[in-house]
Amino acid sequence: MMHKILKVVLKPVWSLVLPACLVLSLSACMTMQIGERNFIHPDSKSGYKQQEHFDQAALQRVASNTSLQEHSITTADGQTLRGVSMLQAGAGVTVLYFGGNMFHLDRHAGQIAAALGQCKLNLFIFDYRGYGRSSGEPSVDTMRSDALQIYDYVRQHSQGKLIVHGQSLGSFMAAHVAQQRQPDGLVMESTANNAYAWASANIPWYARPFVSIELSPALKNIDNVSALAAYTGNSLLVMGDKDKVTPLELGQKVYAAIPQGNKRLFVSAGGGHDGLLERDDVQGAYCSFVQAFK
Repeated sequence: MMHKILKVVLKPVWSLVLPACLVLSLSACMTMQIGERNFIHPDSKSGYKQQEHFDQAALQRVASNTSLQEHSITTADGQTLRGVSMLQAGAGVTVLYFGGNMFHLDRHAGQIAAALGQCKLNLFIFDYRGYGRSSGEPSVDTMRSDALQIYDYVRQHSQGKLIVHGQSLGSFMAAHVAQQRQPDGLVMESTANNAYAWASANIPWYARPFVSIELSPALKNIDNVSALAAYTGNSLLVMGDKDKVTPLELGQKVYAAIPQGNKRLFVSAGGGHDGLLERDDVQGAYCSFVQAFK
């Protein structure tokens, strides 16, 4: 029996792959070798070029009465992580936001500020290393260590309660922070239990009998279930029931892993993978979550 080993991205041309598998064998005929570069897409890989600049004027267009400050952090290996804070007078809660795979501060921060502004909170957002304003090339290990350093910086430069929010890829950063630092609150948006399940979910059902998945060592250690097994703070999981990238059942596994207590799973009917914070039902649930800290 012939057995193929391919290095692929998460969205291969399955209409071409599956017929080849059927010809070769009726059993598993392909091993997908999935590494960090299948999950992480820095600017050097994606070709992203910064065209916008998110500044005070841009912030005022989406969130009035909010002031912007720029921040930079130097990592142990000499890279610079750059971000911004958006501060509202009288806000007693701060949210540290970790975006998804293609998140860029200058392109997307305005959308987050507009969506969460009504919740009366302060907001910190940084570009990942290798993305947007930040230097370097990312790996799973450096992104997780950077997340801890960013959290420590924000904790030192904020007052009151601190909530860590991660969307998609960022949810793995948020869970790592929650495991290592125990923030006051945690928001997991469009999340998954582990890298293997995430990769499996992106294989069409009809191809799964013919494909086996092999993760790189770095990705095998990415597991939100184990990371949150001891988290005791307040938590909110936000999922869309139409999410095809991280399906609802993966988020439910993360929710089940969090110890019983002040946790909530909010499912937005008709919501997909991205744009959940722009939905009215999600904004209502989010503001209610934040209000509990005041």
